[in-house]
Amino acid sequence: MIVAAMKVLTIVGARPQFIKAAPVSRVLRLQHQEFLLHTGQHYDDAMSDLFFRQLNLPAPDLNLEVGSGRHGAQTGAMLPGIEEVAIEQKPDWILVYGDTNSTLAGALAGAKLHIPVAHVEAGLRSYDRRMPEEINRVVADHVSDLLLCPTDTAVANLAREGVTKGVRMVGDVMFDAFLQNRDVAAKSSGIVAELGLEPKGYVLMTVHRAENVDDPARLRAILKGAGEAGREVVFPVHPRTAAALSSNGVSPGPNVRLIDPVGYLEMLALEDCAAVIATDSGGVQKEAYFGGVPCVTLRDTTEWTETVAAGWNQLVGTDSDRIAAAIRNARAADPSRDLFGDGHAAERIVDALSSWRDVNP
Repeated sequence: MIVAAMKVLTIVGARPQFIKAAPVSRVLRLQHQEFLLHTGQHYDDAMSDLFFRQLNLPAPDLNLEVGSGRHGAQTGAMLPGIEEVAIEQKPDWILVYGDTNSTLAGALAGAKLHIPVAHVEAGLRSYDRRMPEEINRVVADHVSDLLLCPTDTAVANLAREGVTKGVRMVGDVMFDAFLQNRDVAAKSSGIVAELGLEPKGYVLMTVHRAENVDDPARLRAILKGAGEAGREVVFPVHPRTAAALSSNGVSPGPNVRLIDPVGYLEMLALEDCAAVIATDSGGVQKEAYFGGVPCVTLRDTTEWTETVAAGWNQLVGTDSDRIAAAIRNARAADPSRDLFGDGHAAERIVDALSSWRDVNP
């Protein structure tokens, strides 16, 4: 059967979205046209351009260059640019990823212009409305036409909210990206050796969530817990986090090694060789599970509840004693279930986009 070509306006803005978009873009462009719009939410080389190069993601057709800012101002700055491009390009779909302000702006623009919106990673819920990401994902889901879920739990979350139309369980595109790039990272990245690290002899930590970074007490507690863990901790520091450490006078312990942000392949290599991963990132929680590395999550809740139920992930909040104990005592579990699909989510996403008009003429 010949599939009619579509035009898809893909909206990305932050590095987790670059990772998710790469496998989908690769499949999408085999038969269809894609206009890739970068909002500029992440903008320096280490947080943006490097990811495009390493993932072989096509260069953006346009970058709005909105930069940093408060949530309302940043989202508001994106909307006119997205709207203008959507009116000019007349896409069949607006495709958004995840839970950032770029996701929210893209979904809102599409809904207002009556252009069908497809949301990759639909149905995730931490049930913590203090998180701006939770607001973004809930709103995006409720204005989207096609809800592309990574897990059965996500499908069930939507059903509890009365959302069943347009819901598809496709698997997790981050798992696609992981499978496609893990061996490449191991062969091409020498970061573990360059840093003089002993494989399985260190803890990898990331911290970037607003609730942790913008609260000096929580940030201090995280650094205190890491400092008391009794293990070498390697900490690639997000620019937002670096600014908070400096402005609040927060210093790590002598066992915590601060390094600059790293690219996707370097991050995969560091994750693969870590004994434990401590993070507040949703994506890194999943990558820990993909790679079989025990994870300590520096949050009170997670949208990836499956990893907790499977025994790979511990939620410890920002209590320094709990953080230190969890890092010291973390042990690998047996991954008894395939939680995130089979590595072919991208194909299912493109198939869902292509077939949607057949049932929704």
